[in-house]
Amino acid sequence: MSRTLRALVYGDVDLNLIDGSAVWAQSTVQALSRAGCEARLVLKSPVRTGRLTDPLAELPGVTLVHPHEERLLPGLADRPMSAVQASAVLTRLDEEEPCDLLVLRGRRLVTRIVADGVFDGRIWAYLTDIPQSAAEMTEAARADLVRIAEASHRLLCQTEELRCLLETWVPEACGKCVLSPPAVPEPDFPVPDRDGAGRPRDPLPHGPLRLVYTGKFAPRWNTLPMTRLPELLAERGVPAELHTVGDKIHDDPGHPDFQADMARALAATPGVHHHGGQPREEAMRIAAGCDVGLGWRDPVLDSSLELSTKVLEFGALGLPVVLNRTPAHEALLGTDYPLFVPGRAALEDAADAVARAVREPEARRLAAYRCREAARHHTLDGAAARWRAHLGRAFPAAPGEVTARQRPLRVGVAGHDLKFLTRLLDHFRALPGLDVRVDAWPALARHDPDASRELADWADVVVVEWCGPAAVWYSRHKRRGSRLIVRLHRFELDAPWPGQVDIDAVDRVVCVSPYYARRTRELTGWPESKVVVVPNWVDTDQLDRPKAPGAHHRLGMIGIAPSRKRLDLGLDVLEALRARDRRWHLSVKSKPPWEYWWIWNKPEERAHYDAVLRRMQTSPLLEGAVVFDTFGPDVAGWLRRVGHVLSTSDDESFHLAPAEGMASGAVPSLLPWPGADEIYDQRWIHDDPVAMTEAIAALGEDGWRSAAEVARTQVREGFSLDRVAETWTELLVAR
Repeated sequence: MSRTLRALVYGDVDLNLIDGSAVWAQSTVQALSRAGCEARLVLKSPVRTGRLTDPLAELPGVTLVHPHEERLLPGLADRPMSAVQASAVLTRLDEEEPCDLLVLRGRRLVTRIVADGVFDGRIWAYLTDIPQSAAEMTEAARADLVRIAEASHRLLCQTEELRCLLETWVPEACGKCVLSPPAVPEPDFPVPDRDGAGRPRDPLPHGPLRLVYTGKFAPRWNTLPMTRLPELLAERGVPAELHTVGDKIHDDPGHPDFQADMARALAATPGVHHHGGQPREEAMRIAAGCDVGLGWRDPVLDSSLELSTKVLEFGALGLPVVLNRTPAHEALLGTDYPLFVPGRAALEDAADAVARAVREPEARRLAAYRCREAARHHTLDGAAARWRAHLGRAFPAAPGEVTARQRPLRVGVAGHDLKFLTRLLDHFRALPGLDVRVDAWPALARHDPDASRELADWADVVVVEWCGPAAVWYSRHKRRGSRLIVRLHRFELDAPWPGQVDIDAVDRVVCVSPYYARRTRELTGWPESKVVVVPNWVDTDQLDRPKAPGAHHRLGMIGIAPSRKRLDLGLDVLEALRARDRRWHLSVKSKPPWEYWWIWNKPEERAHYDAVLRRMQTSPLLEGAVVFDTFGPDVAGWLRRVGHVLSTSDDESFHLAPAEGMASGAVPSLLPWPGADEIYDQRWIHDDPVAMTEAIAALGEDGWRSAAEVARTQVREGFSLDRVAETWTELLVAR
């Protein structure tokens, strides 16, 4: 970022009541401020207490907007704003002072904003209230999310699991989803040492065990049965008391008596000390004075893909937390975390888990350590660093050659298939000082000549993707004084188009590898000075995700058509590995060959795939070992399950799949197709399938992790989107 960005922040939450969603609004503004962004937080309700808003008032660059008190909209009275009213207020504020990004929370709210269409392309939507299972993901819900994804600049996902689910069901979200986990403030007071980092206070001090719960009171959060824990623990010989903080008691239609029963339990249950609503910092002080935090919930929430803010807050205080065993909690704290509630997570089970924390000091110390380590990855400073990275990518700084111009540099992009340029186009459009237009040809040799001529006459520089008919046309219609850049891949060299290009009108021909740059010069006779190498880009940030369990023993192939991709050689490797260890499997992400008419029309191609499919049906070693996954843009989520990416092709111009695998933490394995050793490290290239098999089998679990880290570093240094975009920008602005 080269300038101070302006953010509008609004959540469909009431900041008078402390719960996870209200804390999100506070933390988001704090993180944006630390990231150097100006932020206006728009309040949904009239302020009745400043417990959450007062700490924001003095932050640099932060403004609190009070729509009710400031009378920004007629008829607000003292009721919380509806989604329609919020959209109107945000639109008015944007008209008075345009924002660069609008950060929103709440699906219903975002749906309304999207429908109004004022903020398209500037929305950063934080969505947790979306369907989190296949059964809930109705077609109507999916269509709603598609509209949100298309209108949003970024989708902020609380957890990796939520991001992968969204990308799987909503292809339009791929590439836009970034992680934005909960953030908790670092305590500004001394925290007791409970995990053995210093001298542990062990055993627990004399007096009752102090349990603590902070947040909202709701049936599924088990807050009513929680009040019985002191009684049940006393029966187990453990004196205990429960400290609670919060003032939001849900009025739940499914539990009509809950609100009254909860209020009565907080006020009159022996051993329960209710501290009411408190500022976040004071709530943390109260919790820090306790011994064990409670994050135990109804098992119906076990499938949730969200992360509990209170668990992280307790962890920041060094508190061990009693909570349900769920996939999300296992990923956060480890499968061997000692204070998971056993059994069916009933009240008796929760009491047993708390009793274990008292009777097993080692278990309590380990739990405190795990919670503290988890919290260290969710600090406000960490959130600010993530925001800086997200904003830096979304709002890149323009090079000096562009900012020095009197008017924007006009960049035209033309071609029939722009899939290899998508993120580069996003980068060009985001650069201040560049005006970008696209001439999208509907087919390889079909276009609107008038539109193409208009672009050629307008542009200072034209980039043509693929050295095909579009390159021929633009080389013959180049405007004097403009520049023309043509990117050539591989298949064009076997076609007549390079010979039809007026090379004198072309300023640069971009090839994706040194080998094909040489072949291009040899076959065309074009001047060496005009042919340059710029590798394909890899979105290393999007692909860098934690591996799923079992990834070490899963091979992956992306794209198996046409036959020169050599799925048969991949099966050779799989078969040899499974002869040693039946845990090996192969996942294939590709369109089937019969969906490509130009492949399936060839008898030799059909014969090849017939043999391959028949082999998979008849080989005892391959039975049930090959999975074909749907072709789509959700490659980053798919690669989480893959530990080794194979490239067994006869030839490739670059082959993006191994590089994407490397960025994901997978180990690449390539056969020596021409030019592979000029793109990839020789250590990943093997003479034949036998050598490839031996190399994969020899790694072992530790060796695999070590090799994957080397591969990840290599791809970041060589092909990261930021580096490649910088090189392309230099090409655009060159004189």
